[in-house]
Amino acid sequence: MKKEIKAIDVIVLIVTLFIAVIFAFPIFFNIMSAFKSNSEIMRDAIAFPKEFYLESFRYLLTETKYPEAMLNSAILTLCSIAVMILVIPMAAYAIERTNTRWTNGIFTYFLFGMMIPFQVYMIPLFKQLKMIGLFGTLWGPILIYIAGSVGFGVLLYTSFLKGVPREIEESAEIDGCTRTGIFWKIVFPLLGPVTASMVVLQGLGIWNDFLMPMMVLPAGQAKTMIVELFYYVGEFSSRWDMIFAGTTMSLVPVLIAFLSLQKYFVKGVSSGAIKG
Repeated sequence: MKKEIKAIDVIVLIVTLFIAVIFAFPIFFNIMSAFKSNSEIMRDAIAFPKEFYLESFRYLLTETKYPEAMLNSAILTLCSIAVMILVIPMAAYAIERTNTRWTNGIFTYFLFGMMIPFQVYMIPLFKQLKMIGLFGTLWGPILIYIAGSVGFGVLLYTSFLKGVPREIEESAEIDGCTRTGIFWKIVFPLLGPVTASMVVLQGLGIWNDFLMPMMVLPAGQAKTMIVELFYYVGEFSSRWDMIFAGTTMSLVPVLIAFLSLQKYFVKGVSSGAIKG
């Protein structure tokens, strides 16, 4: 029996496709422009390339600090995400399962941190980094990224943990499993969807961050990919071929990560929202 196609379904499909095209076109335009010379881009920005121009990629990879900037971006992202995944789930588990006045107070304190814009405490924070000797190093931004993700991460994990049955943990405890063993062997594997959400959301923000590396990392040295590309934007002229080639290279790891974790990402966000 064929399902009747309703007019509203067709309208929703058309609107969805229209929105998808709007969001996909900048990516398509960026990738297409990456294979054009700067003069060709300036002559006709939306035209297809007459030939695949690869000089921009070669120049970025061999004649600039872009490879080192790519490495810095990868270090900042991977180190920050690794510590987040190690620390934040444990904090959320302790808050959700203990549920005392003290843990509720700590949870509220974490949430307050999400309400304060970074620009408000940016200057004092940079001064503190100078005091402890982390200003001008990669460890300074990593520490700030981790601290800044605690509020959102704890909120996301505690919301998801509400749907994890306590009976599983009680059975393991009866069998003699320690509290630490219960978390890492039983609970943490169940947090895969929300962990994937954390990796995608926080990793994307760190990978594309401009302000922190620009302000904290030392001048005259390679910073991150986004900051290095910024130097090709001038007041009177810009090297759009370099910018598009660089952004295309920066898109590749993001697309791979998102496509690999897409199933878990959607499930983690939706589950956390419903159970919270």
